[in-house]
Amino acid sequence: MKIAIIGAGNLGLSIAKGVLHSNGATTMYLTKRNTSAIKAFEKYGNVVVTSDNQEAVKQSDILIFAVQPGHFSKILNEVKGILTENHVLISTITGFSISKMEEIVGSDKYVIRSMPNTAISVGNSMTCICSNELGKKRIDLAKAIFNRMGHTLEIPEEQMQAATVICASGIAFWMRLIRATTQGAIQLGFDAKEAQELAMHTCNGAASLLIDSGSHPEEEIDRVTTPKGCTIEGLNEMEHQGLSSSLIRGIVTSFEKINEIKKG
Repeated sequence: MKIAIIGAGNLGLSIAKGVLHSNGATTMYLTKRNTSAIKAFEKYGNVVVTSDNQEAVKQSDILIFAVQPGHFSKILNEVKGILTENHVLISTITGFSISKMEEIVGSDKYVIRSMPNTAISVGNSMTCICSNELGKKRIDLAKAIFNRMGHTLEIPEEQMQAATVICASGIAFWMRLIRATTQGAIQLGFDAKEAQELAMHTCNGAASLLIDSGSHPEEEIDRVTTPKGCTIEGLNEMEHQGLSSSLIRGIVTSFEKINEIKKG
């Protein structure tokens, strides 16, 4: 695959690393206004670093846009005249709809939206993907790219706002739960470093159990709860204090806020 990443900031570079480390590109162009900070990527041999977006587009088939939302329209207008029927456009820009992209480049282009989260930097992103009608023919290609950096799920575009809350904001929600568990462990006598280690790896293990087994969370809860035991006692107290309710309310509040921002 001949890939160009237009906008090699933190997200763009995380994508580049994931693709390069899995040998997913025959050639890769990385673009940035100031290229000095990303010159080191040329050590890969098949990577070209440039500030020229048009050069990158001409030399590539798959275009991954990871620029600031305010710059995206300008860049699409800059390159639309050199797009061919072979180009696949993959946007990572939050809130920039497929219809807005089509207004600039036309509906006769393969247009795909993706929504990765910050765990892409460690190859473990949950990335949601949607496309225009033509882009459905290239959706598996987009999945193949992002599956190198975690897991993908194809969803309707109208669910992208909700996915942003669950997957992108969700990283912060899970971090807060891990922090709370860490604080509890410190109160029980572990030092801070040990407490965080216990919390992080237990959280990772819980998710891995569900991913590998396909179980419902309650099935795994049943495996570690016993009648009159300490686990069910703790779970019930958390529910009395509103654990599940507060999480759901937080998710819904974030969703309402993101929709408010979109309307503005």
